[in-house]
Amino acid sequence: MTGRKAGNLFVMKLKKFGGTEQKVYDMIYPVVTELGYLVWDVRYEKEGASWYLRIFIDSETDTISIQDCEKVTAPVSDLLDEKDPIPQGYILEVSSPGLEAELVRESHFDACLGCEVRARGFRNFENGSRELIGILKAWDKDGVTLQTEQEQEVTLPFSALAFVKLYFAFD
Repeated sequence: MTGRKAGNLFVMKLKKFGGTEQKVYDMIYPVVTELGYLVWDVRYEKEGASWYLRIFIDSETDTISIQDCEKVTAPVSDLLDEKDPIPQGYILEVSSPGLEAELVRESHFDACLGCEVRARGFRNFENGSRELIGILKAWDKDGVTLQTEQEQEVTLPFSALAFVKLYFAFD
């Protein structure tokens, strides 16, 4: 996964970062980029009784390894400890967005134009399937346009989509 850069957050409906996520993003961005990585996403989420600060990193030139995550974790953790932008306790996780990374930011869609993606709907699409796989041809604030295997261009509104992810065919 290469060439993806961070931007404004949207999860199938354009929306901005949460306040904590934006604060953390702004704080860690210079550190992560100085180390040679891209900030793919920042998520601050509660699971059960615990809060998680998840930082997803990527590279324009290579895949992300565990060593890359370790290289970023120490300075980011030190910075977060020093600046203390989050009042309650949380668990810090630094990882790759994965082979089938979810596209959640405007810049993800920009960088992934021409890539194969999988779009899942909340309901079945006109072809009777809940998922479509195709080349991401275009996107705007309202939805995405995919070119399917049958060479058809299909426009899907974000309001009908559960997610759009990069598609990797596991053989």
